[in-house]
Amino acid sequence: MTDETGIDVYLGLDVGKSDHHATAVNRAGKKVFDKPLPNSEPKLRELFDKLQAKHGTILVVVDQPASIGALPLAVARDAGCQVAYLPGLTMRRIADLYPGEAKTDARDAFIIADAARAMPHTLRTIDPADETVAELSMIAGFDDDLAGESTRIANRLRGLLTQIHPSLERVLGPRIQHPAVLKLLDQFGSPAQIRKAGRRRLVTLIRPKAPRMAERLVEDIFTALDEQTVVVPGTDAAALIVPSLASSLQSVLDQRKLLAARIEELLEAHPLSQVLISMPGIGIRTAARILIDIGDGSGFATPGHLAAYAGLAPVTRNSGSSIRGEHPSRRGNKQLKRAFYLAAFASLSQPESRAYYDRKRREGKHHIAALIALARRRIDVLFAMLRDGTFYQPFTPATA
Repeated sequence: MTDETGIDVYLGLDVGKSDHHATAVNRAGKKVFDKPLPNSEPKLRELFDKLQAKHGTILVVVDQPASIGALPLAVARDAGCQVAYLPGLTMRRIADLYPGEAKTDARDAFIIADAARAMPHTLRTIDPADETVAELSMIAGFDDDLAGESTRIANRLRGLLTQIHPSLERVLGPRIQHPAVLKLLDQFGSPAQIRKAGRRRLVTLIRPKAPRMAERLVEDIFTALDEQTVVVPGTDAAALIVPSLASSLQSVLDQRKLLAARIEELLEAHPLSQVLISMPGIGIRTAARILIDIGDGSGFATPGHLAAYAGLAPVTRNSGSSIRGEHPSRRGNKQLKRAFYLAAFASLSQPESRAYYDRKRREGKHHIAALIALARRRIDVLFAMLRDGTFYQPFTPATA
């Protein structure tokens, strides 16, 4: 986005919940507006119309394209302005180039506007027609919250079982999110209640949820119950808490299933979904996260830029005679990094990924480092797939 695109004024918005700070600079870098701005459509529209009438084409740049930044972008589009956003991490690095160390809304808004003017390559485009990605972003964010909640409840549930009956936890703990186990714990919250129910009743209860393992699981449960004869203090209290936790966990898991179905529907409507899912290891939720954070990848010049944004590019530490080699980056988009990491782990069943992973292990890398190396390698492939709109093709001598 340079002068050749016809931009006359760059308007930076440091967005806030009730108020934004707006700073506008012209092509020469001179401020033409610098005031707080209420987060309301009439005030936003008034400013956009005024700047366009006086100066010409406006580029509105925000540091958050969603949540509190959604309304300014929507109003800007409707008013005929161009829009973009400057990632927060990029803005913080750019801020170090400007004099002063103050952290104020006015300074941040000016940095956003001036960076859009002087360093347009740092901006990310926002497709006004891509409602699918906007809905995906909202649903995926809620799904992430539910994932954290399910982990918290499951850990609490396993902790209680470990406290009152370690042997029983060793049987149920690894399967704590299985519907059959949650159904059992919802009905019978203590070892005594489980024993009193009897084998036949338990099998009848959980068989609809686990037809193949019902009898084996019940036998394992009673074997564990026989290993402990004493009653630990707090068991009666746990009998009240365990069913509540089991019910809550099942509710959260049910909500995640509904969200997964909606995410899949939205992905099917996006032209890049099949390209992403064609790559081994990338499932519905991983594809959604990649689509939300990088889109078609056009905002990145090379695979290396994408890897750096995801925090998967190795960092070299070499100063004078001190050579420390390469280390994993601690920066980048953590959610995207996790998505690439999990996709790489899931792809280990594929021969190519397994061979590359094993080679890194033989080179002396530990498990996590080898997976990160695999994830970085897969970014090169994914970048080419998104750039060309092609499906994944396994590596063969012919393709080589």
